[in-house]
Amino acid sequence: MGRREHGKLTFLDLVDRSGRLQLFCQAGRVDVPDLDLGDIIGAVGRPTKTRRGEPSLAVDRIEVLARNQRPLPDTFHGVKDTELRYRQRYLDLVVNEETRSDFLVRARMVTAIRRYLDDHGFVEVETPILQPRYGGGFAQPFVTHYDYLDANYYLRIATELYLKRLIVGGLERVYELAKDFRNEGVSYKHNPEFTMVEWYEAYADYQDTMARIEELVPTVAEATVGTTGVAFRGHDVDLAAPWRRIRLVDALDELGLWTRDADELRAKLDERGTDTARDRTWAQLVDHALSSYVEPSLVEPTILFDYPIELSPFARRTDDDPTVVERFEYFVGGMELGNAFTELNDPDEQAERFAMQAAEGAAGDATAEPGDPDFVEALRYGMPPTGGLGLGIDRLAMVLTGRDTIRDVILFPALREQG
Repeated sequence: MGRREHGKLTFLDLVDRSGRLQLFCQAGRVDVPDLDLGDIIGAVGRPTKTRRGEPSLAVDRIEVLARNQRPLPDTFHGVKDTELRYRQRYLDLVVNEETRSDFLVRARMVTAIRRYLDDHGFVEVETPILQPRYGGGFAQPFVTHYDYLDANYYLRIATELYLKRLIVGGLERVYELAKDFRNEGVSYKHNPEFTMVEWYEAYADYQDTMARIEELVPTVAEATVGTTGVAFRGHDVDLAAPWRRIRLVDALDELGLWTRDADELRAKLDERGTDTARDRTWAQLVDHALSSYVEPSLVEPTILFDYPIELSPFARRTDDDPTVVERFEYFVGGMELGNAFTELNDPDEQAERFAMQAAEGAAGDATAEPGDPDFVEALRYGMPPTGGLGLGIDRLAMVLTGRDTIRDVILFPALREQG
């Protein structure tokens, strides 16, 4: 990645994943072949230091292993063109040391998450990616046709419903760290193909799950970047517990946006200049209010809890209010990192919730849950009280690397075809 001539000496910069090493080549001792930036070479020699004390390799032999046939971008400034970085990630990795570092951070982060869950008695499992029914979230799926079965199948939008079947089966603590797919647009925090970890823990509720995510995130941060203090989206944030906690109703009420009347809520949002034309139901309006006004204000790690039942088809009702469920979402730097419930384990009520979602779909919500009769059947065999959680791997990687867009932490993000 660099060449300098000094009299009878040639200095070459050799770079690999571990860093940079200077090759010290002396005329008469070694024949330096004709090299271009980006060529892959092997070098044999002995450790030494230059007069300035820089660790080097006094080279006895150089072998060319592969030739680079394209000129590299300016190696001093790196690849700055955003489009080029995403379309030709291999070039970005070759010339941008920060990019290599970011993806190594992500790899260590994933390892640390697995280690934490393994150490706490969770079993890693694999569930179907192609599913005859999709569920476990509010999203439109990607659809494909299964020729042999002559049926439409769906790329999963979540692993939730299959993982909870395993809780019914007695595995008690399970997790899956895997790809999910949602047929939606892109933004700084959305990519149609993304990575999630979901876990489910029998004999736990959402309070237990709050405590566990408060412990996991700072543990993973310490293991990955050596600190719980991070800089993200212009803010210095400390991921250490305890996190701030606030009820959803209180967060909306502080902004003057809490009401169960859809027309009133629409009027309140319209007054603020919010485009509510696509919001067909009260639940969609509430979700719009959350994403537009509450979420951006949650900079320090915050747990937002106790959600309206209309937004949460899989969560258990609270004991005090049948219109509210034991659900929470958690946020850092004004961005949601994930979602969690005390899981609903009453099969009859789950069937009613699916029917409620069908009504939302009939009212125009294309992301409403379609229902899953086999999942309801599984619940009839008895699922213990269970706490479940989903954590966005890409979004946590954004926080730990300080990147403002999800495309910077996904090696090959979704892009429009050129031309």
